[in-house]
Amino acid sequence: MAAGDVEDRKTRQDIVLGRWAVSCAPSRCFNLLLLPAQTECNSAGLTGWKAYVPPVLSGTPQLGVSQKRPTNIGVKIAAAQITSTPGDLDGNLRKVHDFASRAKESGAELIVFPEMIDTGYSMPAIQKHATSWNEGAMPRLQEMAKQLSLAIIAGVSDRDGARIYNSQAFIDAAGNILAKYRKTHLVTAAPLDERPVFAPGDRFMSCKFNNFNLGLTICYDLRFPEVTRALTLEHGANVFINSSAWPFPRLEHLRILALTRAIENQSYLIVANRVGTDDGVTFCGTSAIIDPYGVIVAAASADREELIQGEISEEVITSVRKRMAVFDHRRKDLYR
Repeated sequence: MAAGDVEDRKTRQDIVLGRWAVSCAPSRCFNLLLLPAQTECNSAGLTGWKAYVPPVLSGTPQLGVSQKRPTNIGVKIAAAQITSTPGDLDGNLRKVHDFASRAKESGAELIVFPEMIDTGYSMPAIQKHATSWNEGAMPRLQEMAKQLSLAIIAGVSDRDGARIYNSQAFIDAAGNILAKYRKTHLVTAAPLDERPVFAPGDRFMSCKFNNFNLGLTICYDLRFPEVTRALTLEHGANVFINSSAWPFPRLEHLRILALTRAIENQSYLIVANRVGTDDGVTFCGTSAIIDPYGVIVAAASADREELIQGEISEEVITSVRKRMAVFDHRRKDLYR
């Protein structure tokens, strides 16, 4: 698929496999986290791979490449896996508009973008080009959302006086800013030490979208289970959004942590990660939409721009939580 082309996952066979998932297309497959192998998969040239489709909902567990799923119509979500050029606001927003337009044309109601799409993930560029939300990227993103009648979540710079925050905005389809989240956990590992540039946020944030409650997170937040658990228990979140600029050396961590946060909170997780290289740091893509059972609804490659799409469903959330009522079984008397 050419860079930036829309991928409609309904035209391909997504098989939950050994290394995250394998999305099978006539011309290529890319693999993502390994689940226990159960049956042989002999589809799209994948002879020898072990495919496992989990018993998500009702009835006798079935093995194979198809599994009965809820039949209600869900809400279509898109995640844009893109590059951003440090310091090139106009060029970066043209790309955002291109991906947002494609998502709208394919029926998506919300599109999620990676971290720092306005400035790029370059500390010198962020220091130089970060703006307040009254100027720079935000007014243009609001106009874009309104023009397309499409909700947008994106990671953007956020200059507030002498401080700069690594922030995430939720803009509704009418162009209104409904939520702002400031990244609470800053990366400290070189060469990605964020502390000299960013101030940390001091609160978690969620927002309503249709009948869902979205919990906002940014990149490194995935390493802290307290974030998504607090969003679930205190905010009622059932869909986590993660805008990310996750680097290649820790690609497997991204896959495992994303799956874990979805499974342990029985919630959807949508991660939109960067590709490309900024200041010598190469990002690992692998954007994904994961359901509350840990099934990969849609997933991207590790090294190219893509638009992935999938549906989120209230029925799936309810079914998973009823079958294994982990929140009812919590031992709060033991937790400190």
